[in-house]
Amino acid sequence: MAEDRKESLEERMKRLDAELAKRRTDDKLADAAEERAADSRKGYAVAMKLSSEFVAAIIVGALLGYLLDRFAGTGPWGMIVLLLLGFCAGVLNVLRSAGKVASPHPMDRMAGRRDGNGKSEDGA
Repeated sequence: MAEDRKESLEERMKRLDAELAKRRTDDKLADAAEERAADSRKGYAVAMKLSSEFVAAIIVGALLGYLLDRFAGTGPWGMIVLLLLGFCAGVLNVLRSAGKVASPHPMDRMAGRRDGNGKSEDGA
């Protein structure tokens, strides 16, 4: 009787080990699927951010152009020019956010105004 118990215990241990191994592989597959889904959500979030920045720049340019035309009486020219500037600003923002164009470093801006001795270009 003690041997039967021992054998049944060993059988249960083997079944438990097999079931645990199966669950571990299932968990690994689920983790991999969740990681892919998280990457997909990140990509979607970046796409929404870039598109909203682009559209916002165009809308702001158009609105400012309309207001300029309305109050200054410049006809369609203010809206045309500022709409194009808004489009250019939107493209530049998208390229900067995507990492295709680097934003100027503050030290690079200062280097254009000063020479190596720390004096400005006009000698002051």
